[in-house]
Amino acid sequence: MISRTTLQLPRRAVRPEALGPFRWGKIGEKVLLTSDAGEWQLLSQPDFALLLRGELTPTHPAYDGLRERGFLRQDLDAEDLARKLRRKRRYLGAGPHLAVVITTLRCNQSCAYCHASRTDMHRTETDMSLATAKKVVDHVMRTPSQYLCFEYQGGEPTVNMDVIKFCVQHSREKNRHERKALDHSVVTNMTYMNEENARWLVDNNVLVCTSLDGPKEVHDSNRPWTGKTAAAYDTVTGWMDWFNRAYIEKGLDPQLWHVDALMTTTRRSMEHGKAIVDLYVQRGIRNVHLRPLNPFGFATKTWRAIGYTMEEWLAFYEEMLDYIIELNHQGVQIMEGTAATFLKKILTPDDPNFVDIRSPVGSGTGQICYGYDGSIYPSDEGRMVHGMGDAIFKLGHVDDTSFEQATRHPTVRAIATASLLDALPQCESCWNAPYCGVRPLHNYMMSGDLFAQRPLTPKCTQHMAMVRMLFSRLANDSDGRIEAIFRRWTIDRPRSPDADPTA
Repeated sequence: MISRTTLQLPRRAVRPEALGPFRWGKIGEKVLLTSDAGEWQLLSQPDFALLLRGELTPTHPAYDGLRERGFLRQDLDAEDLARKLRRKRRYLGAGPHLAVVITTLRCNQSCAYCHASRTDMHRTETDMSLATAKKVVDHVMRTPSQYLCFEYQGGEPTVNMDVIKFCVQHSREKNRHERKALDHSVVTNMTYMNEENARWLVDNNVLVCTSLDGPKEVHDSNRPWTGKTAAAYDTVTGWMDWFNRAYIEKGLDPQLWHVDALMTTTRRSMEHGKAIVDLYVQRGIRNVHLRPLNPFGFATKTWRAIGYTMEEWLAFYEEMLDYIIELNHQGVQIMEGTAATFLKKILTPDDPNFVDIRSPVGSGTGQICYGYDGSIYPSDEGRMVHGMGDAIFKLGHVDDTSFEQATRHPTVRAIATASLLDALPQCESCWNAPYCGVRPLHNYMMSGDLFAQRPLTPKCTQHMAMVRMLFSRLANDSDGRIEAIFRRWTIDRPRSPDADPTA
């Protein structure tokens, strides 16, 4: 497939019989070619014209690269291209590998950007029961995926610590027969943590992720602590230090075992961008996700206080990306998380199977979410939609819906259809298709339409701009230093899953 979306040439200048399948677009003054298998090559515009006319000879410096990547019809190795594509898409049919478990809706914080269906701390009826927890574990362990991660969320999930303990222990007992690679992760705000629970999490090898929005003034402004005068920032960083010390005392590699952190960008965050990155560096966190707000579920007054346009966020992101690259030039090990996801798609033969940026999206096929009451959703966003009074994404309940019925539900099929880039108008011919991903639940929340008008959606604007930034820096990388940095960002040293200390 040859995309003609960004650079128009007379049809008579093209010899299709000389060309392999590719998409293309402009990156600055250069032309980028991409293939379904994720292969890519940058050409000057005159060389691109030679390619299209079939006049690019074997002696041309770009010829061998174009041939090896399948962009030339001559000597095209279709089986090699198919092999590469199978490797990129091997997540298809693997089944959900991420199980989001909502242990409670209770939360002790009132974050400025929270649009989840949280409840006050006295609402114990929104806690998951142990009976429901058993059904959830039994349900999701039926996934055909050989890797499975239980991710405990809320509310504040540690408010219902008994359910976390039960799920970890029951899943590991079942796994003696299932023999999956098994992980457990808790996403906690740290402000309800105590030493007993912290020690249990460390002793039982449960991964810990928290929110750290930046320096004290930014974090405490974004994430106030309900009914308390104590600063959330001090509590969060104190517990991060506690966990990191405990991992070292246990003899674990601190490069692999440490508290991961996420940040969410508000308008105030943009005023402190470099300070946020510097804080992550100072705390030894090597991955900072500069995440934009999802522009739905907010009252107009709230959005005016904390929100921004996608164009404003992209300007902030590009400034921070260049700052992070410059820190790497100085020898500082820090990367931007979403850029690293895209770069794994661009620079390696594999897809990281990040459920939100793949084709089709992972909602119901790569992940599944269980509400505190045992209701089943294709993702946590589907649960949030249900919490706002719209049950369109509810797939069933663990009492009466099998795992197979949930993952083959018509809603899951519709989401997959609405996110299959090969079949979406304009996406199918876009040069960014091998690296991109559509989020139909975002489309639905913003426009009431799973499909929406993809080029007009904020996620399309965001993904196109971010990948263009990465390719632009690769296109102008005369000495290879930026590519070397980017390749470091693609290296993963996974922690050993299925780390049952009682086994």
